[in-house]
Amino acid sequence: MRSNRGTRRTRAGLSIAATLPLLAGALALAAPAHAQPSRDTLSGTKPLWATGAADKGDTTDSGKVGARVYLAGRDAKGLASYAKSVADPSSAQYQKYLSAKEARSRFGATKEQISEVTAWLKSAGLTVTGSTTHYLSVSGDVAAIEKAFGTQLHDYTKGGHTYRAPSGAASVPASLDGAVLTVTGLDSAPHKATKQDELPPPSAVFRNAGPFSTYYGSKTATTLPDAYGTKVPYAPKGYTGKQLRAAYGAGKATGKGVKVAITDAYASPTIAKDAATYAKKHGDAPYNTRQLKQVLPKTYTKTEECDAAGWYGEETLDVEAVHAMAPAADITYVGAASCYDDDLLDSLGKVVDDHLADIVSNSWGDIEANQTPELAAAYDQVFQLGAVEGIGFYFSSGDNGDNVASTGTKQVDTPANSAWVTAVGGTSLAVGKGDKYQWETGWGTLKSNLAADGKSWTDFPGAYNSGAGGGTSKTVAQPDYQKGVVPDALAKANGGTHRVVPDISAIADPNTGFLVGQTQTLPDGTQGYDEYRIGGTSLAAPVVAGVQALAQQTGGGKPLGFANPAIYDRYGSAKYHDVVDQPKGKDLAVARVDFANSYDASEGLLTSVRSLGKDASLKAVRGYDDVTGVGSPAPGYVNSYRR
Repeated sequence: MRSNRGTRRTRAGLSIAATLPLLAGALALAAPAHAQPSRDTLSGTKPLWATGAADKGDTTDSGKVGARVYLAGRDAKGLASYAKSVADPSSAQYQKYLSAKEARSRFGATKEQISEVTAWLKSAGLTVTGSTTHYLSVSGDVAAIEKAFGTQLHDYTKGGHTYRAPSGAASVPASLDGAVLTVTGLDSAPHKATKQDELPPPSAVFRNAGPFSTYYGSKTATTLPDAYGTKVPYAPKGYTGKQLRAAYGAGKATGKGVKVAITDAYASPTIAKDAATYAKKHGDAPYNTRQLKQVLPKTYTKTEECDAAGWYGEETLDVEAVHAMAPAADITYVGAASCYDDDLLDSLGKVVDDHLADIVSNSWGDIEANQTPELAAAYDQVFQLGAVEGIGFYFSSGDNGDNVASTGTKQVDTPANSAWVTAVGGTSLAVGKGDKYQWETGWGTLKSNLAADGKSWTDFPGAYNSGAGGGTSKTVAQPDYQKGVVPDALAKANGGTHRVVPDISAIADPNTGFLVGQTQTLPDGTQGYDEYRIGGTSLAAPVVAGVQALAQQTGGGKPLGFANPAIYDRYGSAKYHDVVDQPKGKDLAVARVDFANSYDASEGLLTSVRSLGKDASLKAVRGYDDVTGVGSPAPGYVNSYRR
């Protein structure tokens, strides 16, 4: 699941006003000059899209501007340093975690800092509308915002629209002594919405047509044309927990005693019933009375804009996938009030502040071009605070490959690009008879439809359809744990040396996907439980989170924390399946039949062949690659954490 960003995530000539300071300065020459108080620049607070060519002059927005002033805390550099050392297996401080209370005491903002920042904001004419240990929410007119943050707000064109943004980097008084980390909300892209309403009913039902394979290759499409010189199997109906646990080496581990959190937007009103029904139907252990709970906001916003009902399926997939992999793990779903960054950050902050879990699965994001440096700083602060507490964050790498087909620009997704999270890529998975692991390819699909005469595939192998997100960041420097593992050809693809995504991978291809059960709106307008096959790195992330829960239990329950250093430390061993695009030495494909109307055959069937291992410009090769990272967990992975 992807949300849209700007303020949300799924993700010009010189004006007259600009000359006034020059005139004022000229008039003041007759009097002694007064030194202006020094200010600290908040780098990255001017969006990259706010260029001179796009500048339309002073903003015409006369409404109130809402912003968040994020607090740096007592020791921002110390936080990053401790987060790094506590996750490093070679460090003397490895896994010496702090409690949430200790983390706040050591790195959180002091009462004095909060008081000083509050007083400054009010003196600038802003209204403080809310506060937490992480930020202060403020509101004010344009003039007050400009005064407070030492920059002019201009209108800029972006993607055919006009948005407000600062014309220069924001700044704060130096007297605050580094208390402010950054400020968000000064730009208005893509737009603001304040409507509050109830959650909508579930989306219309989606079903897969048959025929299906019950395991990979169990049913061959003998009546359909060849693909790559041979008959191909029908897509599986959807793997279940038993098959995935076998493929990824769960053994007897169940995740007992491990707490996993899931963050998404909104909340499915039927999740408890759906999850229980699914577990019973497919042989997963039943949930005990406290094993699944939700932490939800008081109100929801932007439900239509964010397609709230579409997020129900995301929560359902995440919960059922984690439980399928780690049936005894405790799951806490933390829903955001909307798909906007501020609300998603609140959910992540809730997990950290209350230490709701050690492992956090997050199946949402947006393209890197839509991420702004100040938001990246706010996210990284939460991830670092989690790291010092022993909390690891797992983010889906995206479902559009290199993003060229969807955006025209080769780029990675965010927050998966953060050096402080585990980016989870995707594979196409073949689980054979007896739940035996056969092979994986990097997830990347070409789609070709059956010709009208039924004798060939149209324009075979067809157009790019979807695939695992990956590639090289343009903004995030290479973290230490990738050095010596990630090839220079990838790390230096954008000049300099940058982070490459993903770190690890698991099943994602919806053509070899996971069977999920959810209450949906049926064709007759009623609501009822139904099942369908689904995929995406939205599946890979909770699957890996479940695997990590098994590993944590196997290791005696000690939190794995930020896992990337440990993940890369195991690189090149039998602990991973080294995934390549042609595991059988040839191209692979599956046949797929879908309902034209998405739920029954009354309007016909659509037959296609889906080529596997074709992820745009990204390639799954021997060793580390930008589709699957170090690979997928092999049977030795979970046991490698045994103490």
